[in-house]
Amino acid sequence: MISVETALARIRDSLAPLPAELVGLNDGLGRVLAEDLASRRTQPPFAVSAMDGYAVRAVDATAVPVRLLLTGYVQAGARHDGVVGAGEAVRIFTGAPVPDGADAIVIQEDADAEAGTVLIRETPQSGQHIRAAGIDYRAGQIGLTAGTRLGARDLGLAAGMNRPWLMVHRRPRVAILPTGDEIALPGDPVGPNQIVSSNGTALAAFVTGVGGVPMQLGIARDDSASLRHLAAGAAGADMLVTIGGASVGEHDLVQRALGEAGFDLDFWKIAMRPGKPLMFGRIGPVPVLGLPGNPVSALICALLFLVPALERLQGLPGAAPPSEPAVAAVGLAANDRRQDYLRARLTADAEGRWHATPFRRQDSSMMSALAAADALIVRAPGAPAVPAGAAIRIIRLARSGVWI
Repeated sequence: MISVETALARIRDSLAPLPAELVGLNDGLGRVLAEDLASRRTQPPFAVSAMDGYAVRAVDATAVPVRLLLTGYVQAGARHDGVVGAGEAVRIFTGAPVPDGADAIVIQEDADAEAGTVLIRETPQSGQHIRAAGIDYRAGQIGLTAGTRLGARDLGLAAGMNRPWLMVHRRPRVAILPTGDEIALPGDPVGPNQIVSSNGTALAAFVTGVGGVPMQLGIARDDSASLRHLAAGAAGADMLVTIGGASVGEHDLVQRALGEAGFDLDFWKIAMRPGKPLMFGRIGPVPVLGLPGNPVSALICALLFLVPALERLQGLPGAAPPSEPAVAAVGLAANDRRQDYLRARLTADAEGRWHATPFRRQDSSMMSALAAADALIVRAPGAPAVPAGAAIRIIRLARSGVWI
């Protein structure tokens, strides 16, 4: 068995970012930039007022109160054609260009207009309430760098920079192949010895949440011909994910069936719980990640290995899911030689620290417990027993829009 860290490194190092494609700005949410994005505009393109008020020369209001002659009116989207001279002011609104000659804005609460004049009651400083040209960014400046996963703020910046088209990495196409005579699709007839498969649905949602495009291949039955036939549907995909059939047993046919189709095994079996029988390899150019059949094991392995793999394909580093400190709400027994991921509930104390309580039963078939969990308690191989109140590490199950 190899360690979790070694397995992740071998998966990640075998993958390269997918080619770039051009998408419209409004289709950029969640996509990863394939190139630096420079602004085509200076923002603001000219000095503008930051407040509603009056554009003045600061030198004309050093002694207040002082009455100035109103010589113009300018709102956002317009411009005052003249120059503000000595003893003059221009009525101005937020976002409007500052008239030539003016170097300060007196807010309207500090002034009173009457009969073509304005009484200034507060002395302004030069530059007061003025947004200088380029204070946000300038034409040619890099606003977003390659490798950025685009959120709402990033898209807003790209829009302001006048970049209606974006070069992003292609979304990875992930073929999903559950296996087993014992499973049926939701809504299909369920035989007397079958259960309803949750893995295909859950993994497809998972892939979508990470930015991939799921491709459901159907359920492969426990014979080599069925496995090879359905796995052939992964041709052209960027990854094939099989579910089940990766452990030791006479009915575990995935390795043998895919081997007959040219499967080249990289590794099999990880020193972790749940998820020991995970495998990874390739069929020609298509990476193959073999997840365990138990639904909890499949999803935890997806979090630990599939997420970094798909992020790597999208031009991101493909780091392991982040862990953070927490407090053990109950005592935890010593761990064996496999890294353990205990499903747990979280509560916060008055100081904002997370207290993690593992579920009493950690059966890898219990989806109800995983659905109710807030986090995974990470127990390193050989970790000693710890008492309640001890420091531990957790992986929270909701992060960056990815749900498990």
